[in-house]
Amino acid sequence: MPATIRRIVVSVAELGRAVTFYRDGLGLDLTQQVAGVAFLRTGGGVELMLHERDAVPSDLAVTAGFGVAGIAESTERALAHGGALVEAPARQPWGEWMSIVRDPDGHLVCLYEPASD
Repeated sequence: MPATIRRIVVSVAELGRAVTFYRDGLGLDLTQQVAGVAFLRTGGGVELMLHERDAVPSDLAVTAGFGVAGIAESTERALAHGGALVEAPARQPWGEWMSIVRDPDGHLVCLYEPASD
């Protein structure tokens, strides 16, 4: 049986600021928060663990991709909750719509919506 993705861990400098971005900006459900750690759940059931510790974001590192409904609105909501725009929503050669934002700690986050045609 192949491995499954159950949890993605993101190192963050300020837990509260990161929770606001991922909960309010991306719509993830906050399931637990204790000193220095928060757990959120995606609509698909994957757990996102925010761990308050030193982090060095890199554009060459792994980037999390989140499926959204309404790419333009979802991108604006992420920006309104602490994100920074890297690439505006655009249709990709493989058909889906995608935007790229940075979370408050500078990590790249891809938002994507399947093509509707």
